[in-house]
Amino acid sequence: MKIYTKTGDKGLTSLFGGKRVPKHHLRIEAYGTVDELNSNIGLIRDQKIAPETFAVLIEIQDRLFTLGSILATEPGNEKVKVPQLNEQDILFLENEIDKMNEVLPEMRSFVLPGGHQTVSFCHVARCVCRRAERLVVHLAEVENVPELIIKYLNRLSDYLFVLSRKISQENNANEIPWKARM
Repeated sequence: MKIYTKTGDKGLTSLFGGKRVPKHHLRIEAYGTVDELNSNIGLIRDQKIAPETFAVLIEIQDRLFTLGSILATEPGNEKVKVPQLNEQDILFLENEIDKMNEVLPEMRSFVLPGGHQTVSFCHVARCVCRRAERLVVHLAEVENVPELIIKYLNRLSDYLFVLSRKISQENNANEIPWKARM
């Protein structure tokens, strides 16, 4: 299989199902940002992290490929088989968030992103996740998008924030609270 097909040389690409759309199409922007998120999560996974966190991130990356496949499919095309997201995927993230929160100090303010390289990678991934969520919400205003995708991205950004706090704790990194100047 060749990597280059030359079919996109004029600024068009194909959705699963064959429909050709411009590369700037909102659907392409949405799943392209999910792909960017997946790559950022890979960057977190490549750091020195706990084996259980590594395993969770692998599961999340798998789900993001599923999510991208759904977004890359032409709306209404029933002939194309794609994996599906389900409510258990949301519960998985919620359970992981709850486990991490059990060992973290209570938050009393926003914290400034940073303190350790891996923590910063978590914050970058969280921001990309929020952008993906915004693009998917925008797409859902004009085309059919399963609600679970929005819900998953919303929960994933929460997971990434809590993960940043957990990794701060594991590395004795200083969490700097944001103190608004009034």
